[in-house]
Amino acid sequence: MHTRKEQMEAYGRFLDVLDELREKCPWDKKQTNESLRPNTIEETYELCDALTRNDSKEICKELGDVLLHVAFYAKIAAEKDDFDMADVCNKLCDKLIFRHPHVFGEVKADTATQVSENWEQLKLKEKDGNESVLSGVPSALPALIKAYRIQDKARNVGFDWEERDQVWDKVREEFNELQAEITQMDQDKSEAEFGDLLFSIINAGRLYGINPENALERTNQKFIRRFNYLEEKTIKKGQNLKDMSLEEMDSIWNEAKKKGM
Repeated sequence: MHTRKEQMEAYGRFLDVLDELREKCPWDKKQTNESLRPNTIEETYELCDALTRNDSKEICKELGDVLLHVAFYAKIAAEKDDFDMADVCNKLCDKLIFRHPHVFGEVKADTATQVSENWEQLKLKEKDGNESVLSGVPSALPALIKAYRIQDKARNVGFDWEERDQVWDKVREEFNELQAEITQMDQDKSEAEFGDLLFSIINAGRLYGINPENALERTNQKFIRRFNYLEEKTIKKGQNLKDMSLEEMDSIWNEAKKKGM
């Protein structure tokens, strides 16, 4: 691993390279916050994908791509005499120190839960108590992640089940309500109840320490592996999936399960 001095030198080299690109490269010169934004979203998802696969080489590469975007936005701001990368870093340091009084101050916090609860209270103090508890949840978040964050923020101010087992009664209640609306063939109410059921299941995952986004992605990847196996076996047999019966496909699917795919 590199020393702190070597890391700082590498970071300085990176900023120098970015400065030169911004000055001399036609593509880099024309970029704006608006033009970079879609790419930033894409790079963030690519990093998340590498993290899910635990691919250290790809994680390193994708972290570089995300860092480029962070520095690029700061560079654009500096050109407008708005702020620069030093401001970004200093504001981040100030925020981290303020929100970790158990490290930099006298507050006591022995568990991650206590730290999280203190964090939310301190975030409200930063806005003089005028910010809503849920206002920090970005509206553009995917719905599943947003639901988890909403529930977590509500928990940090005490709005939560007294006992986590109680959540299963809510899950069953929402499931029954969904079934009732489906029976009535009411599409709009069925969608609303389906959302309530998903929200309650996400809540159950949170209460039991299961991140629903990670859990669902594990299932996505498992399905992809098994379906790819099904396709490969079908092709080797000279068959087409559309021409196979569900029983035939299930047989190959179960082979994949037995192989631990």
